[in-house]
Amino acid sequence: MKPSGNIWIRRQQCPCGDWKCYIKSDGDDLPSVSSQPAKEKTLSLPTSEAVFTPYVGQIFTTDDEAFEYYSNFARKNGFSIRKARSTESQNLGVYRRDFVCYRSGFNQPRKKANVEHPRDRKSVRCGCDAKLYLTKEIVNNATQWYVSQFSNVHNHELLEDDQVRLLPAYRKIQEADQERILLLSKAGFPVNRIVKLLEIEKGLQPGQLPFIEKDVRNFVRTCKKTVQENDALLNEKRESDVMELLEACKRMTEKDADCVYDYTTDENEKVENIAWSYGHSSRAFTAFGDVVTFDTSYRSITYGLLLGIWFGIDNHGKAVFLGCVLLQEESAHAYSWALQTFVRFMRRRHPQTILTDLDSGLRDAIARELPNTKHVISIWHVQSKLSSWFSLTLGSQYAEFKAELDTLCQLESMDEFELKWNHVIARFGLVADKHIALLFSYRASWPLSMIRGNFVARAMTAEYSKSVDTFVKKILTSEACLHMFFELVGVASRSVNQAAENLQYVHMKTCMPIEEHAQSILTPYAFKVLQNEMILSLQYAMTEMANGSYLVQHFKKLDRECLVIWTLEDELIRCSCKEFEHSGLLCRHSIRVLVAKNYFQLPEKYFPLRWRLVSSLVPVDDDNVPRSSNDCVQAFNSLAASLLTESLTSKERFNYVNRELSSLIDRVRDMPADDDSAANMALNNVSESFQC
Repeated sequence: MKPSGNIWIRRQQCPCGDWKCYIKSDGDDLPSVSSQPAKEKTLSLPTSEAVFTPYVGQIFTTDDEAFEYYSNFARKNGFSIRKARSTESQNLGVYRRDFVCYRSGFNQPRKKANVEHPRDRKSVRCGCDAKLYLTKEIVNNATQWYVSQFSNVHNHELLEDDQVRLLPAYRKIQEADQERILLLSKAGFPVNRIVKLLEIEKGLQPGQLPFIEKDVRNFVRTCKKTVQENDALLNEKRESDVMELLEACKRMTEKDADCVYDYTTDENEKVENIAWSYGHSSRAFTAFGDVVTFDTSYRSITYGLLLGIWFGIDNHGKAVFLGCVLLQEESAHAYSWALQTFVRFMRRRHPQTILTDLDSGLRDAIARELPNTKHVISIWHVQSKLSSWFSLTLGSQYAEFKAELDTLCQLESMDEFELKWNHVIARFGLVADKHIALLFSYRASWPLSMIRGNFVARAMTAEYSKSVDTFVKKILTSEACLHMFFELVGVASRSVNQAAENLQYVHMKTCMPIEEHAQSILTPYAFKVLQNEMILSLQYAMTEMANGSYLVQHFKKLDRECLVIWTLEDELIRCSCKEFEHSGLLCRHSIRVLVAKNYFQLPEKYFPLRWRLVSSLVPVDDDNVPRSSNDCVQAFNSLAASLLTESLTSKERFNYVNRELSSLIDRVRDMPADDDSAANMALNNVSESFQC
């Protein structure tokens, strides 16, 4: 059992800097998931057919299928099997396979080693005659195997299920467990501690893993030997692959001047860090660069490189690829270079908000390189670490503690958060816990009370996280060298950034005028979110207070009351829940007040450009916008509005317009853009056409 050639794994080093803090991953302990540890799935038999006794004349398509069938029968009946003799001929090749009980035959006496105290191991073989013999035949030009002999008579006791699983034939360490074992071994965990941690993670009782401590010890020993033997070859391969990656980046920029890359070298002039981005990514940043996710979840243990990917979120709630970086170190210095490079790739434009995982080096780099950007840590990243930090310490109290922490995250006041935080931490005896101190030091970035007023554009939803995860899994394969990885990133980024959205028509549900108006402006994704708020607003009562303020509360008091302030003069509305500031879409409380004030259309200021259909229909680069021609801008806006109104009357019209506009945009992008006279002529033609 050796690890594959190029392994991409989730980073599992604790953000506190201690390798011995075991961090689980793959979505453990997310807010929507039960806090109880999941039970490991038992080894499933292929079908109910597998428990039937084989018989002479039984047909199989291949000998492997027959072996799997017999193996499952054996496991169900308390023994295991092995392959014995095979017979072949010049015409048929291998035409007979013999499968026997693992205790079949007798061990031949071995020559004893020339040692003072040789080990005298007792053999398990006792001459058992249980067997299944296969013979190959060709029927109608098709090869098949049939059972020519079968015996199920054993001369030894058969094992119970809790014993048979410990036979060598059934003790397998799956690939996911292999990677985890290697990480824990690298962190300095002894084998017995690794086994205990795996049992805890899978929610199993001691001794219930599908392998034993001896298997883990042998696996670790084999891997260490392999690594030592291949270190020199791996270093050479890494240097070669990195140079191929660099050459691929150079070729990319030669083919497309909008593509960019950069790299650094160490004191030996060897490539250390490398980053790249594409022209379509920079254009996407123009429309959707207000909120950026910097995903650093994976690293290659083969090349020793940390993978960082920048994503935006488009007006359909999907991840948009912005750039990629491979870093030699997980340090503040390396992160600073990565952020500087990204800003340069995006033409010196800074995001409004950046979402990351817990990482002190990354936090320091963001504070230095993006001082005006709000740093937010998604609650998903916090929740995924709680079990490994506190389940052992708190034991049966862990579920209650996690529920309390979830409640703390939803508090709206920072003062209230800190007060109740201290109370909860004291009650569970975690005052001196280093991970509690770590979370508290990041309190400006993850509790809802601190990030509610910051714009995140719905980048903290499960749907968006799934979109990011889907992209990452497309580009990470165990066999791909760095050059192939680069190609996979390019293909995946183009499919994400340039694929036409399959826009679904969202039907009206309330018949409210504001709903019809919003439907004509927003993308189906954004409209569906706002539509849900409109529906829920009908369940809220409104009480008018003094100075244009209103108290809005659910009729069953299912959630906390909110204070809404409405100013008639400038049509300004603000809610204490700060949903609009957080997502860019109005909340149910504000909608309730506006409807009561006889608004038939929501004010234009509450339809941000990033959620509008027009941001998909006219994705322009602000460096190429003819700012001096207001008439042109107004003309195109009017044309787009008319086209949108006509296309929304039926699904057939909408699909046709979306398809044709996508094709038109591609053709326009391929046209030369440096002919000023042609551009001026086009502007004049547009203006004249709208004056007619």
